[in-house]
Formats: sequence, C-alpha cells, structure tokens
Amino acid sequence: MLQVGNFNTLTISRITASGAVFKTDAGEVLLPLRLVPTGAEAGTVLDVFVYVDSEERLTATTKRPRAVVGEFALLKVKEATTVGSFLDWGLEKDLLLPFGEQLEPVRRGDQVLVYVYLHSSGRIAASAKLEKYIKPVDDSLAEGVEVELLVYACTDLGAKVLINNKFGGLIFNTEFVVKPKCGERLRGYVKKIREDGKVDITLRQGGAQEAEKDRRIILEALAAHNGFLPLTDKSSPDAIASLLRLSKKSFKKALGGLYKEGAVTMLPDGIRLRSDQTSQNKKTNSRDDATKVF
Repeated sequence: MLQVGNFNTLTISRITASGAVFKTDAGEVLLPLRLVPTGAEAGTVLDVFVYVDSEERLTATTKRPRAVVGEFALLKVKEATTVGSFLDWGLEKDLLLPFGEQLEPVRRGDQVLVYVYLHSSGRIAASAKLEKYIKPVDDSLAEGVEVELLVYACTDLGAKVLINNKFGGLIFNTEFVVKPKCGERLRGYVKKIREDGKVDITLRQGGAQEAEKDRRIILEALAAHNGFLPLTDKSSPDAIASLLRLSKKSFKKALGGLYKEGAVTMLPDGIRLRSDQTSQNKKTNSRDDATKVF
C-alpha cells in the first residue's frame, strides 16, 4: 500500500519523456526525469519519497526530506504568506505550516519545531502544536533504558523532551550544567515512569560507570592544571561547571570517592593531586602517547 509522506520501494513501470512512472494501488506516481538514476529502466526497483505536488499529482523524489510523516523536526521558515508559513524541509516543494497549526506567528528565517502529518486532503503539512501528537507511554519504554531526546519546550521545572520521537518526558533543571535550547537533540536515560504515565528523564547513566567517568574528569583536569584546582565541596555550582562541566552533586560524589582512594588531598582553597598520583598520570599519558605513535 502506497504511503504518501514516506519512503516507498517501487518498481518502474515505464520511462516517458517526463520521467519514470510507477504503478501503485493509489494510481501512477511520477519520478521527474532529472531525478531518474542513470541506467534505470522498466523493472528497476527504487526507494523513493512520495508526496502530492502543487498540481495535486502523486510525485516521487530520490531526495531525502528532513522529516517524514510521523516525525518531529526543527525547520527554517522560508516564507510567511496569507495561508500560512512555508518551511524548508529539503525538497523543492516547501512544507506548509498552516496558521491554525501555529502556536504564535512566525517570520521568515525563524526556526520552528514541528510535527509532520498527512492532512485529510492528502497533502503533507506541519504543526507546531506538538503535544497533541505525543503518544501515551507503552511497554516499549522501561526505566533505565537509553533514549534519544529532542527538547521541545523549557519550563520553570526543566526541559520538556520528546523520547525516541514518540513519547513525552521531562528533564528537571537539576540535571543541567547548561540548560539546552528548543530543538536541541540529546541522549539520556529513563529515570522513572510515573503511575500517571509521565516520564522523568536523566542525562546521567548512574552507577559505578558514571561515577568512574566523573572521577576521571576531575583527575584529568587536575593534571592539566599542574595538579591543583581551586574547587572545594563549598564551591558554587557555576564555578564547578565552568571548570569541569559537572553538576555540584556529581562533583562532590566523585571528589569523595577520590579522597577515599587517596588520589587527592583536600585543602582549604582547593584540591591537589597527590604527588604519587601525578607521577602515575604522567606514566599513563606517556604510554597513551606511545600507543598513538605506533
């Protein structure tokens, strides 16, 4: 069954002066001659994106749009008109964002986060009203799994995100060293799925692996600053973030681990790498450099 607004694997029925013609259950689909691959003929199978052109004809392209029907994407406004705004999504025919699907008026050059959907008319369109397209959480999502995230709104609590281009979730402000912008893509982990279906997301994997990573960040920073950092467990979150890109909570936990291991000495004005650790780090770095050479 032909899927308008998505990729379809189709077989060329015939080649005409206009291009390659595919016969489908929805009618004939034309791939313009300029897009027909060299050597293609009747019987050649191609993977093409199908859409409806400005003359209401089913048209195919070998080009890849920035989003297909059912996906979310950050797109640039090319033009604002009396019927809505047209977005650049990578094809010759721009994508319409109708006035009724806008949260606020947009202007040429703006970046807008939208959902791509198939209108009842058969045309592909965009909507900035994302939340009505976010699906309820199902069994495919579980606590602790790694997920792809797309930030679509920022609130006083944190950042609202799309999870795996499908579900909705929230990353609380305490997770961020620097708060992300709308449209930014991240990777994170499902922290908790609440009884009401809401999902809490964390950017940190947690456990021993994450703790080891944080300790290594501190040790590398110490080595790069002659074995001393002007940070203590009393330092401000901003001071810690500017030097290490760690939250204060993560820094204190990692620092405590390094102190227990005897790797660092805590001073009133900062932390110092123990001299024996400095020597060990130099040896390790030398071995790493030698490995890179060979």
